[in-house]
Amino acid sequence: MKLADYLFQRLHQLGVKSMHGVPGDFNLTLLDYVQPNNLLWVGNANELNAAYAADGYARLTGLGALVTTFGVGELSAINAIAGAYAERVPVVHIVGIPTRAQINGRALVHHTFCDGEFGRFSDMAARVTAAQTRLLDARVACDEIDRVIATCMRESRPVYIEVPVDMVGAEVDGSALKSPITISDAIPSSNVDAALEKILAKVKEAKKPMILIDGETRPMDMIKGVEDIMKATNWPTFTTCFGKGLVDETVANFHGINMGAFDLQERQDFIKDVDLVFSYGPHNSWTNTHAYTSIPNPEITIAFQDTKLIIGGDIIRDVPVKVITDRLLESFAAGSFKKYDTYPTISRDYAIPYSDVSDNDILAQDRLWHVMANFLRPNDVLLAETGTPGYGAREMPLPKGVRLFNPATWLSIGYMLPATQGAALARRDQSASGEDARTILLIGDGSFQMTAQELGTIVAHNLDVVVFLINNAGYTIERCIHGREQAYNDVADWRYLEAPKFFGAKEDTFTARAKTYGELKNILQDKRMSDGKGLRMVEIMLDKDDAPRGPLVGLMAKQKGT
Repeated sequence: MKLADYLFQRLHQLGVKSMHGVPGDFNLTLLDYVQPNNLLWVGNANELNAAYAADGYARLTGLGALVTTFGVGELSAINAIAGAYAERVPVVHIVGIPTRAQINGRALVHHTFCDGEFGRFSDMAARVTAAQTRLLDARVACDEIDRVIATCMRESRPVYIEVPVDMVGAEVDGSALKSPITISDAIPSSNVDAALEKILAKVKEAKKPMILIDGETRPMDMIKGVEDIMKATNWPTFTTCFGKGLVDETVANFHGINMGAFDLQERQDFIKDVDLVFSYGPHNSWTNTHAYTSIPNPEITIAFQDTKLIIGGDIIRDVPVKVITDRLLESFAAGSFKKYDTYPTISRDYAIPYSDVSDNDILAQDRLWHVMANFLRPNDVLLAETGTPGYGAREMPLPKGVRLFNPATWLSIGYMLPATQGAALARRDQSASGEDARTILLIGDGSFQMTAQELGTIVAHNLDVVVFLINNAGYTIERCIHGREQAYNDVADWRYLEAPKFFGAKEDTFTARAKTYGELKNILQDKRMSDGKGLRMVEIMLDKDDAPRGPLVGLMAKQKGT
């Protein structure tokens, strides 16, 4: 079979149904093989957006892919690939490159630095990908494809595959397709028994245990196992920003995000007094831990990572997280865990009923997110862009099955709109009927202007997407940090609700604007909005100095001198 057939059939076999990217002269013949191999071609507006979209797709399906051209195309995408690396997202980046003869002859071709050096871009990619290959030899090309993709899946990080133009149609032995790529579970060592004994001893001594769920629970493929632990113990459970939306938030012992020093005082008081923390999938970046203030005390923490445990600061290696979690569940089923005789009083995130806000009140972020939570329903996908929407979404209680994309570490503004396109397509690819596949985006005006072109891709592929655009006259999150009155935090004043029509949406596409709670309530309860199909867009008008509770409010108050 042809090498390109092998590559695309292998990806399809692993659940990739759609291929993102942008055509360029070094990948054009490669793209001829996409649709014949049952992959939908998603032509994005640019390569950065394509990589963002592949990232959004992968967070729901477990694997995403994009195709770019050499040099100019791949460098446009590299920011998004770096973000996928930082937040552990499995994306396969395929790059069409010049022919082997051009590479060997050091030809001065376009999309290079005109110096005959063809390895510069792959050197750059090596810094932000877990594995790389350049397919130069048909005899080993299939083995190389499988090796790199297996690494992508095992480590849940992006990988990089270069395909020379003259190798696209090379004949290869495709018999390996008969054997699916599988990722073997880590082999437990004798350390597992000792680790279990140490954990159970800690559990026996504990009087006030809790659970903290972080975002690397997803790449560890431990969402179900962690949810089982949460329900089996009934211990008070919190998440980080990155972890929110991974487990069922409707259970009684779930209490939202641990905001550290920025949390409600009664929640801080409870967490300060706990004597044992099960921390799953820790991702301790500054932004994900509220300036490091929500990182639990290492002396009382058991941190569960891919193949190791950290117990009170001591590292125990070769303890696969799935194995130790299953052993714990067996022990807990036999009653070997601490139960709260009287469950502590800890607040939970809540939705404000429509009836509790006055129709004439101007929208403001102290209540906005709690009111908008009424719009959510089970199995939605909610994406909240870096900025005030990302902070606001932290306060929203999520119905069962809702997945949330929330800024964690990379925080590249503009990511969420293309990621919404990828996520909406993933939901459709996963569901034959497309039912209950609402994808909802919360995005600020500044971020929207970064990647607005992807509204066109959403429209072109008839994806069911609801966009809430927060118009607060610029970069409010930056105003909170510094420059409250500076012009560099302003953005151009677009007519946002004309965007759907400009990007090809139908004349009757639902659009609306809200300045008051009465207007917002009418919009959220409109069946065309809640149950419609295709693109729907709402502009929410807020004051430029308004921010959700937590760090932003504190920073803004400091600048105001209050």
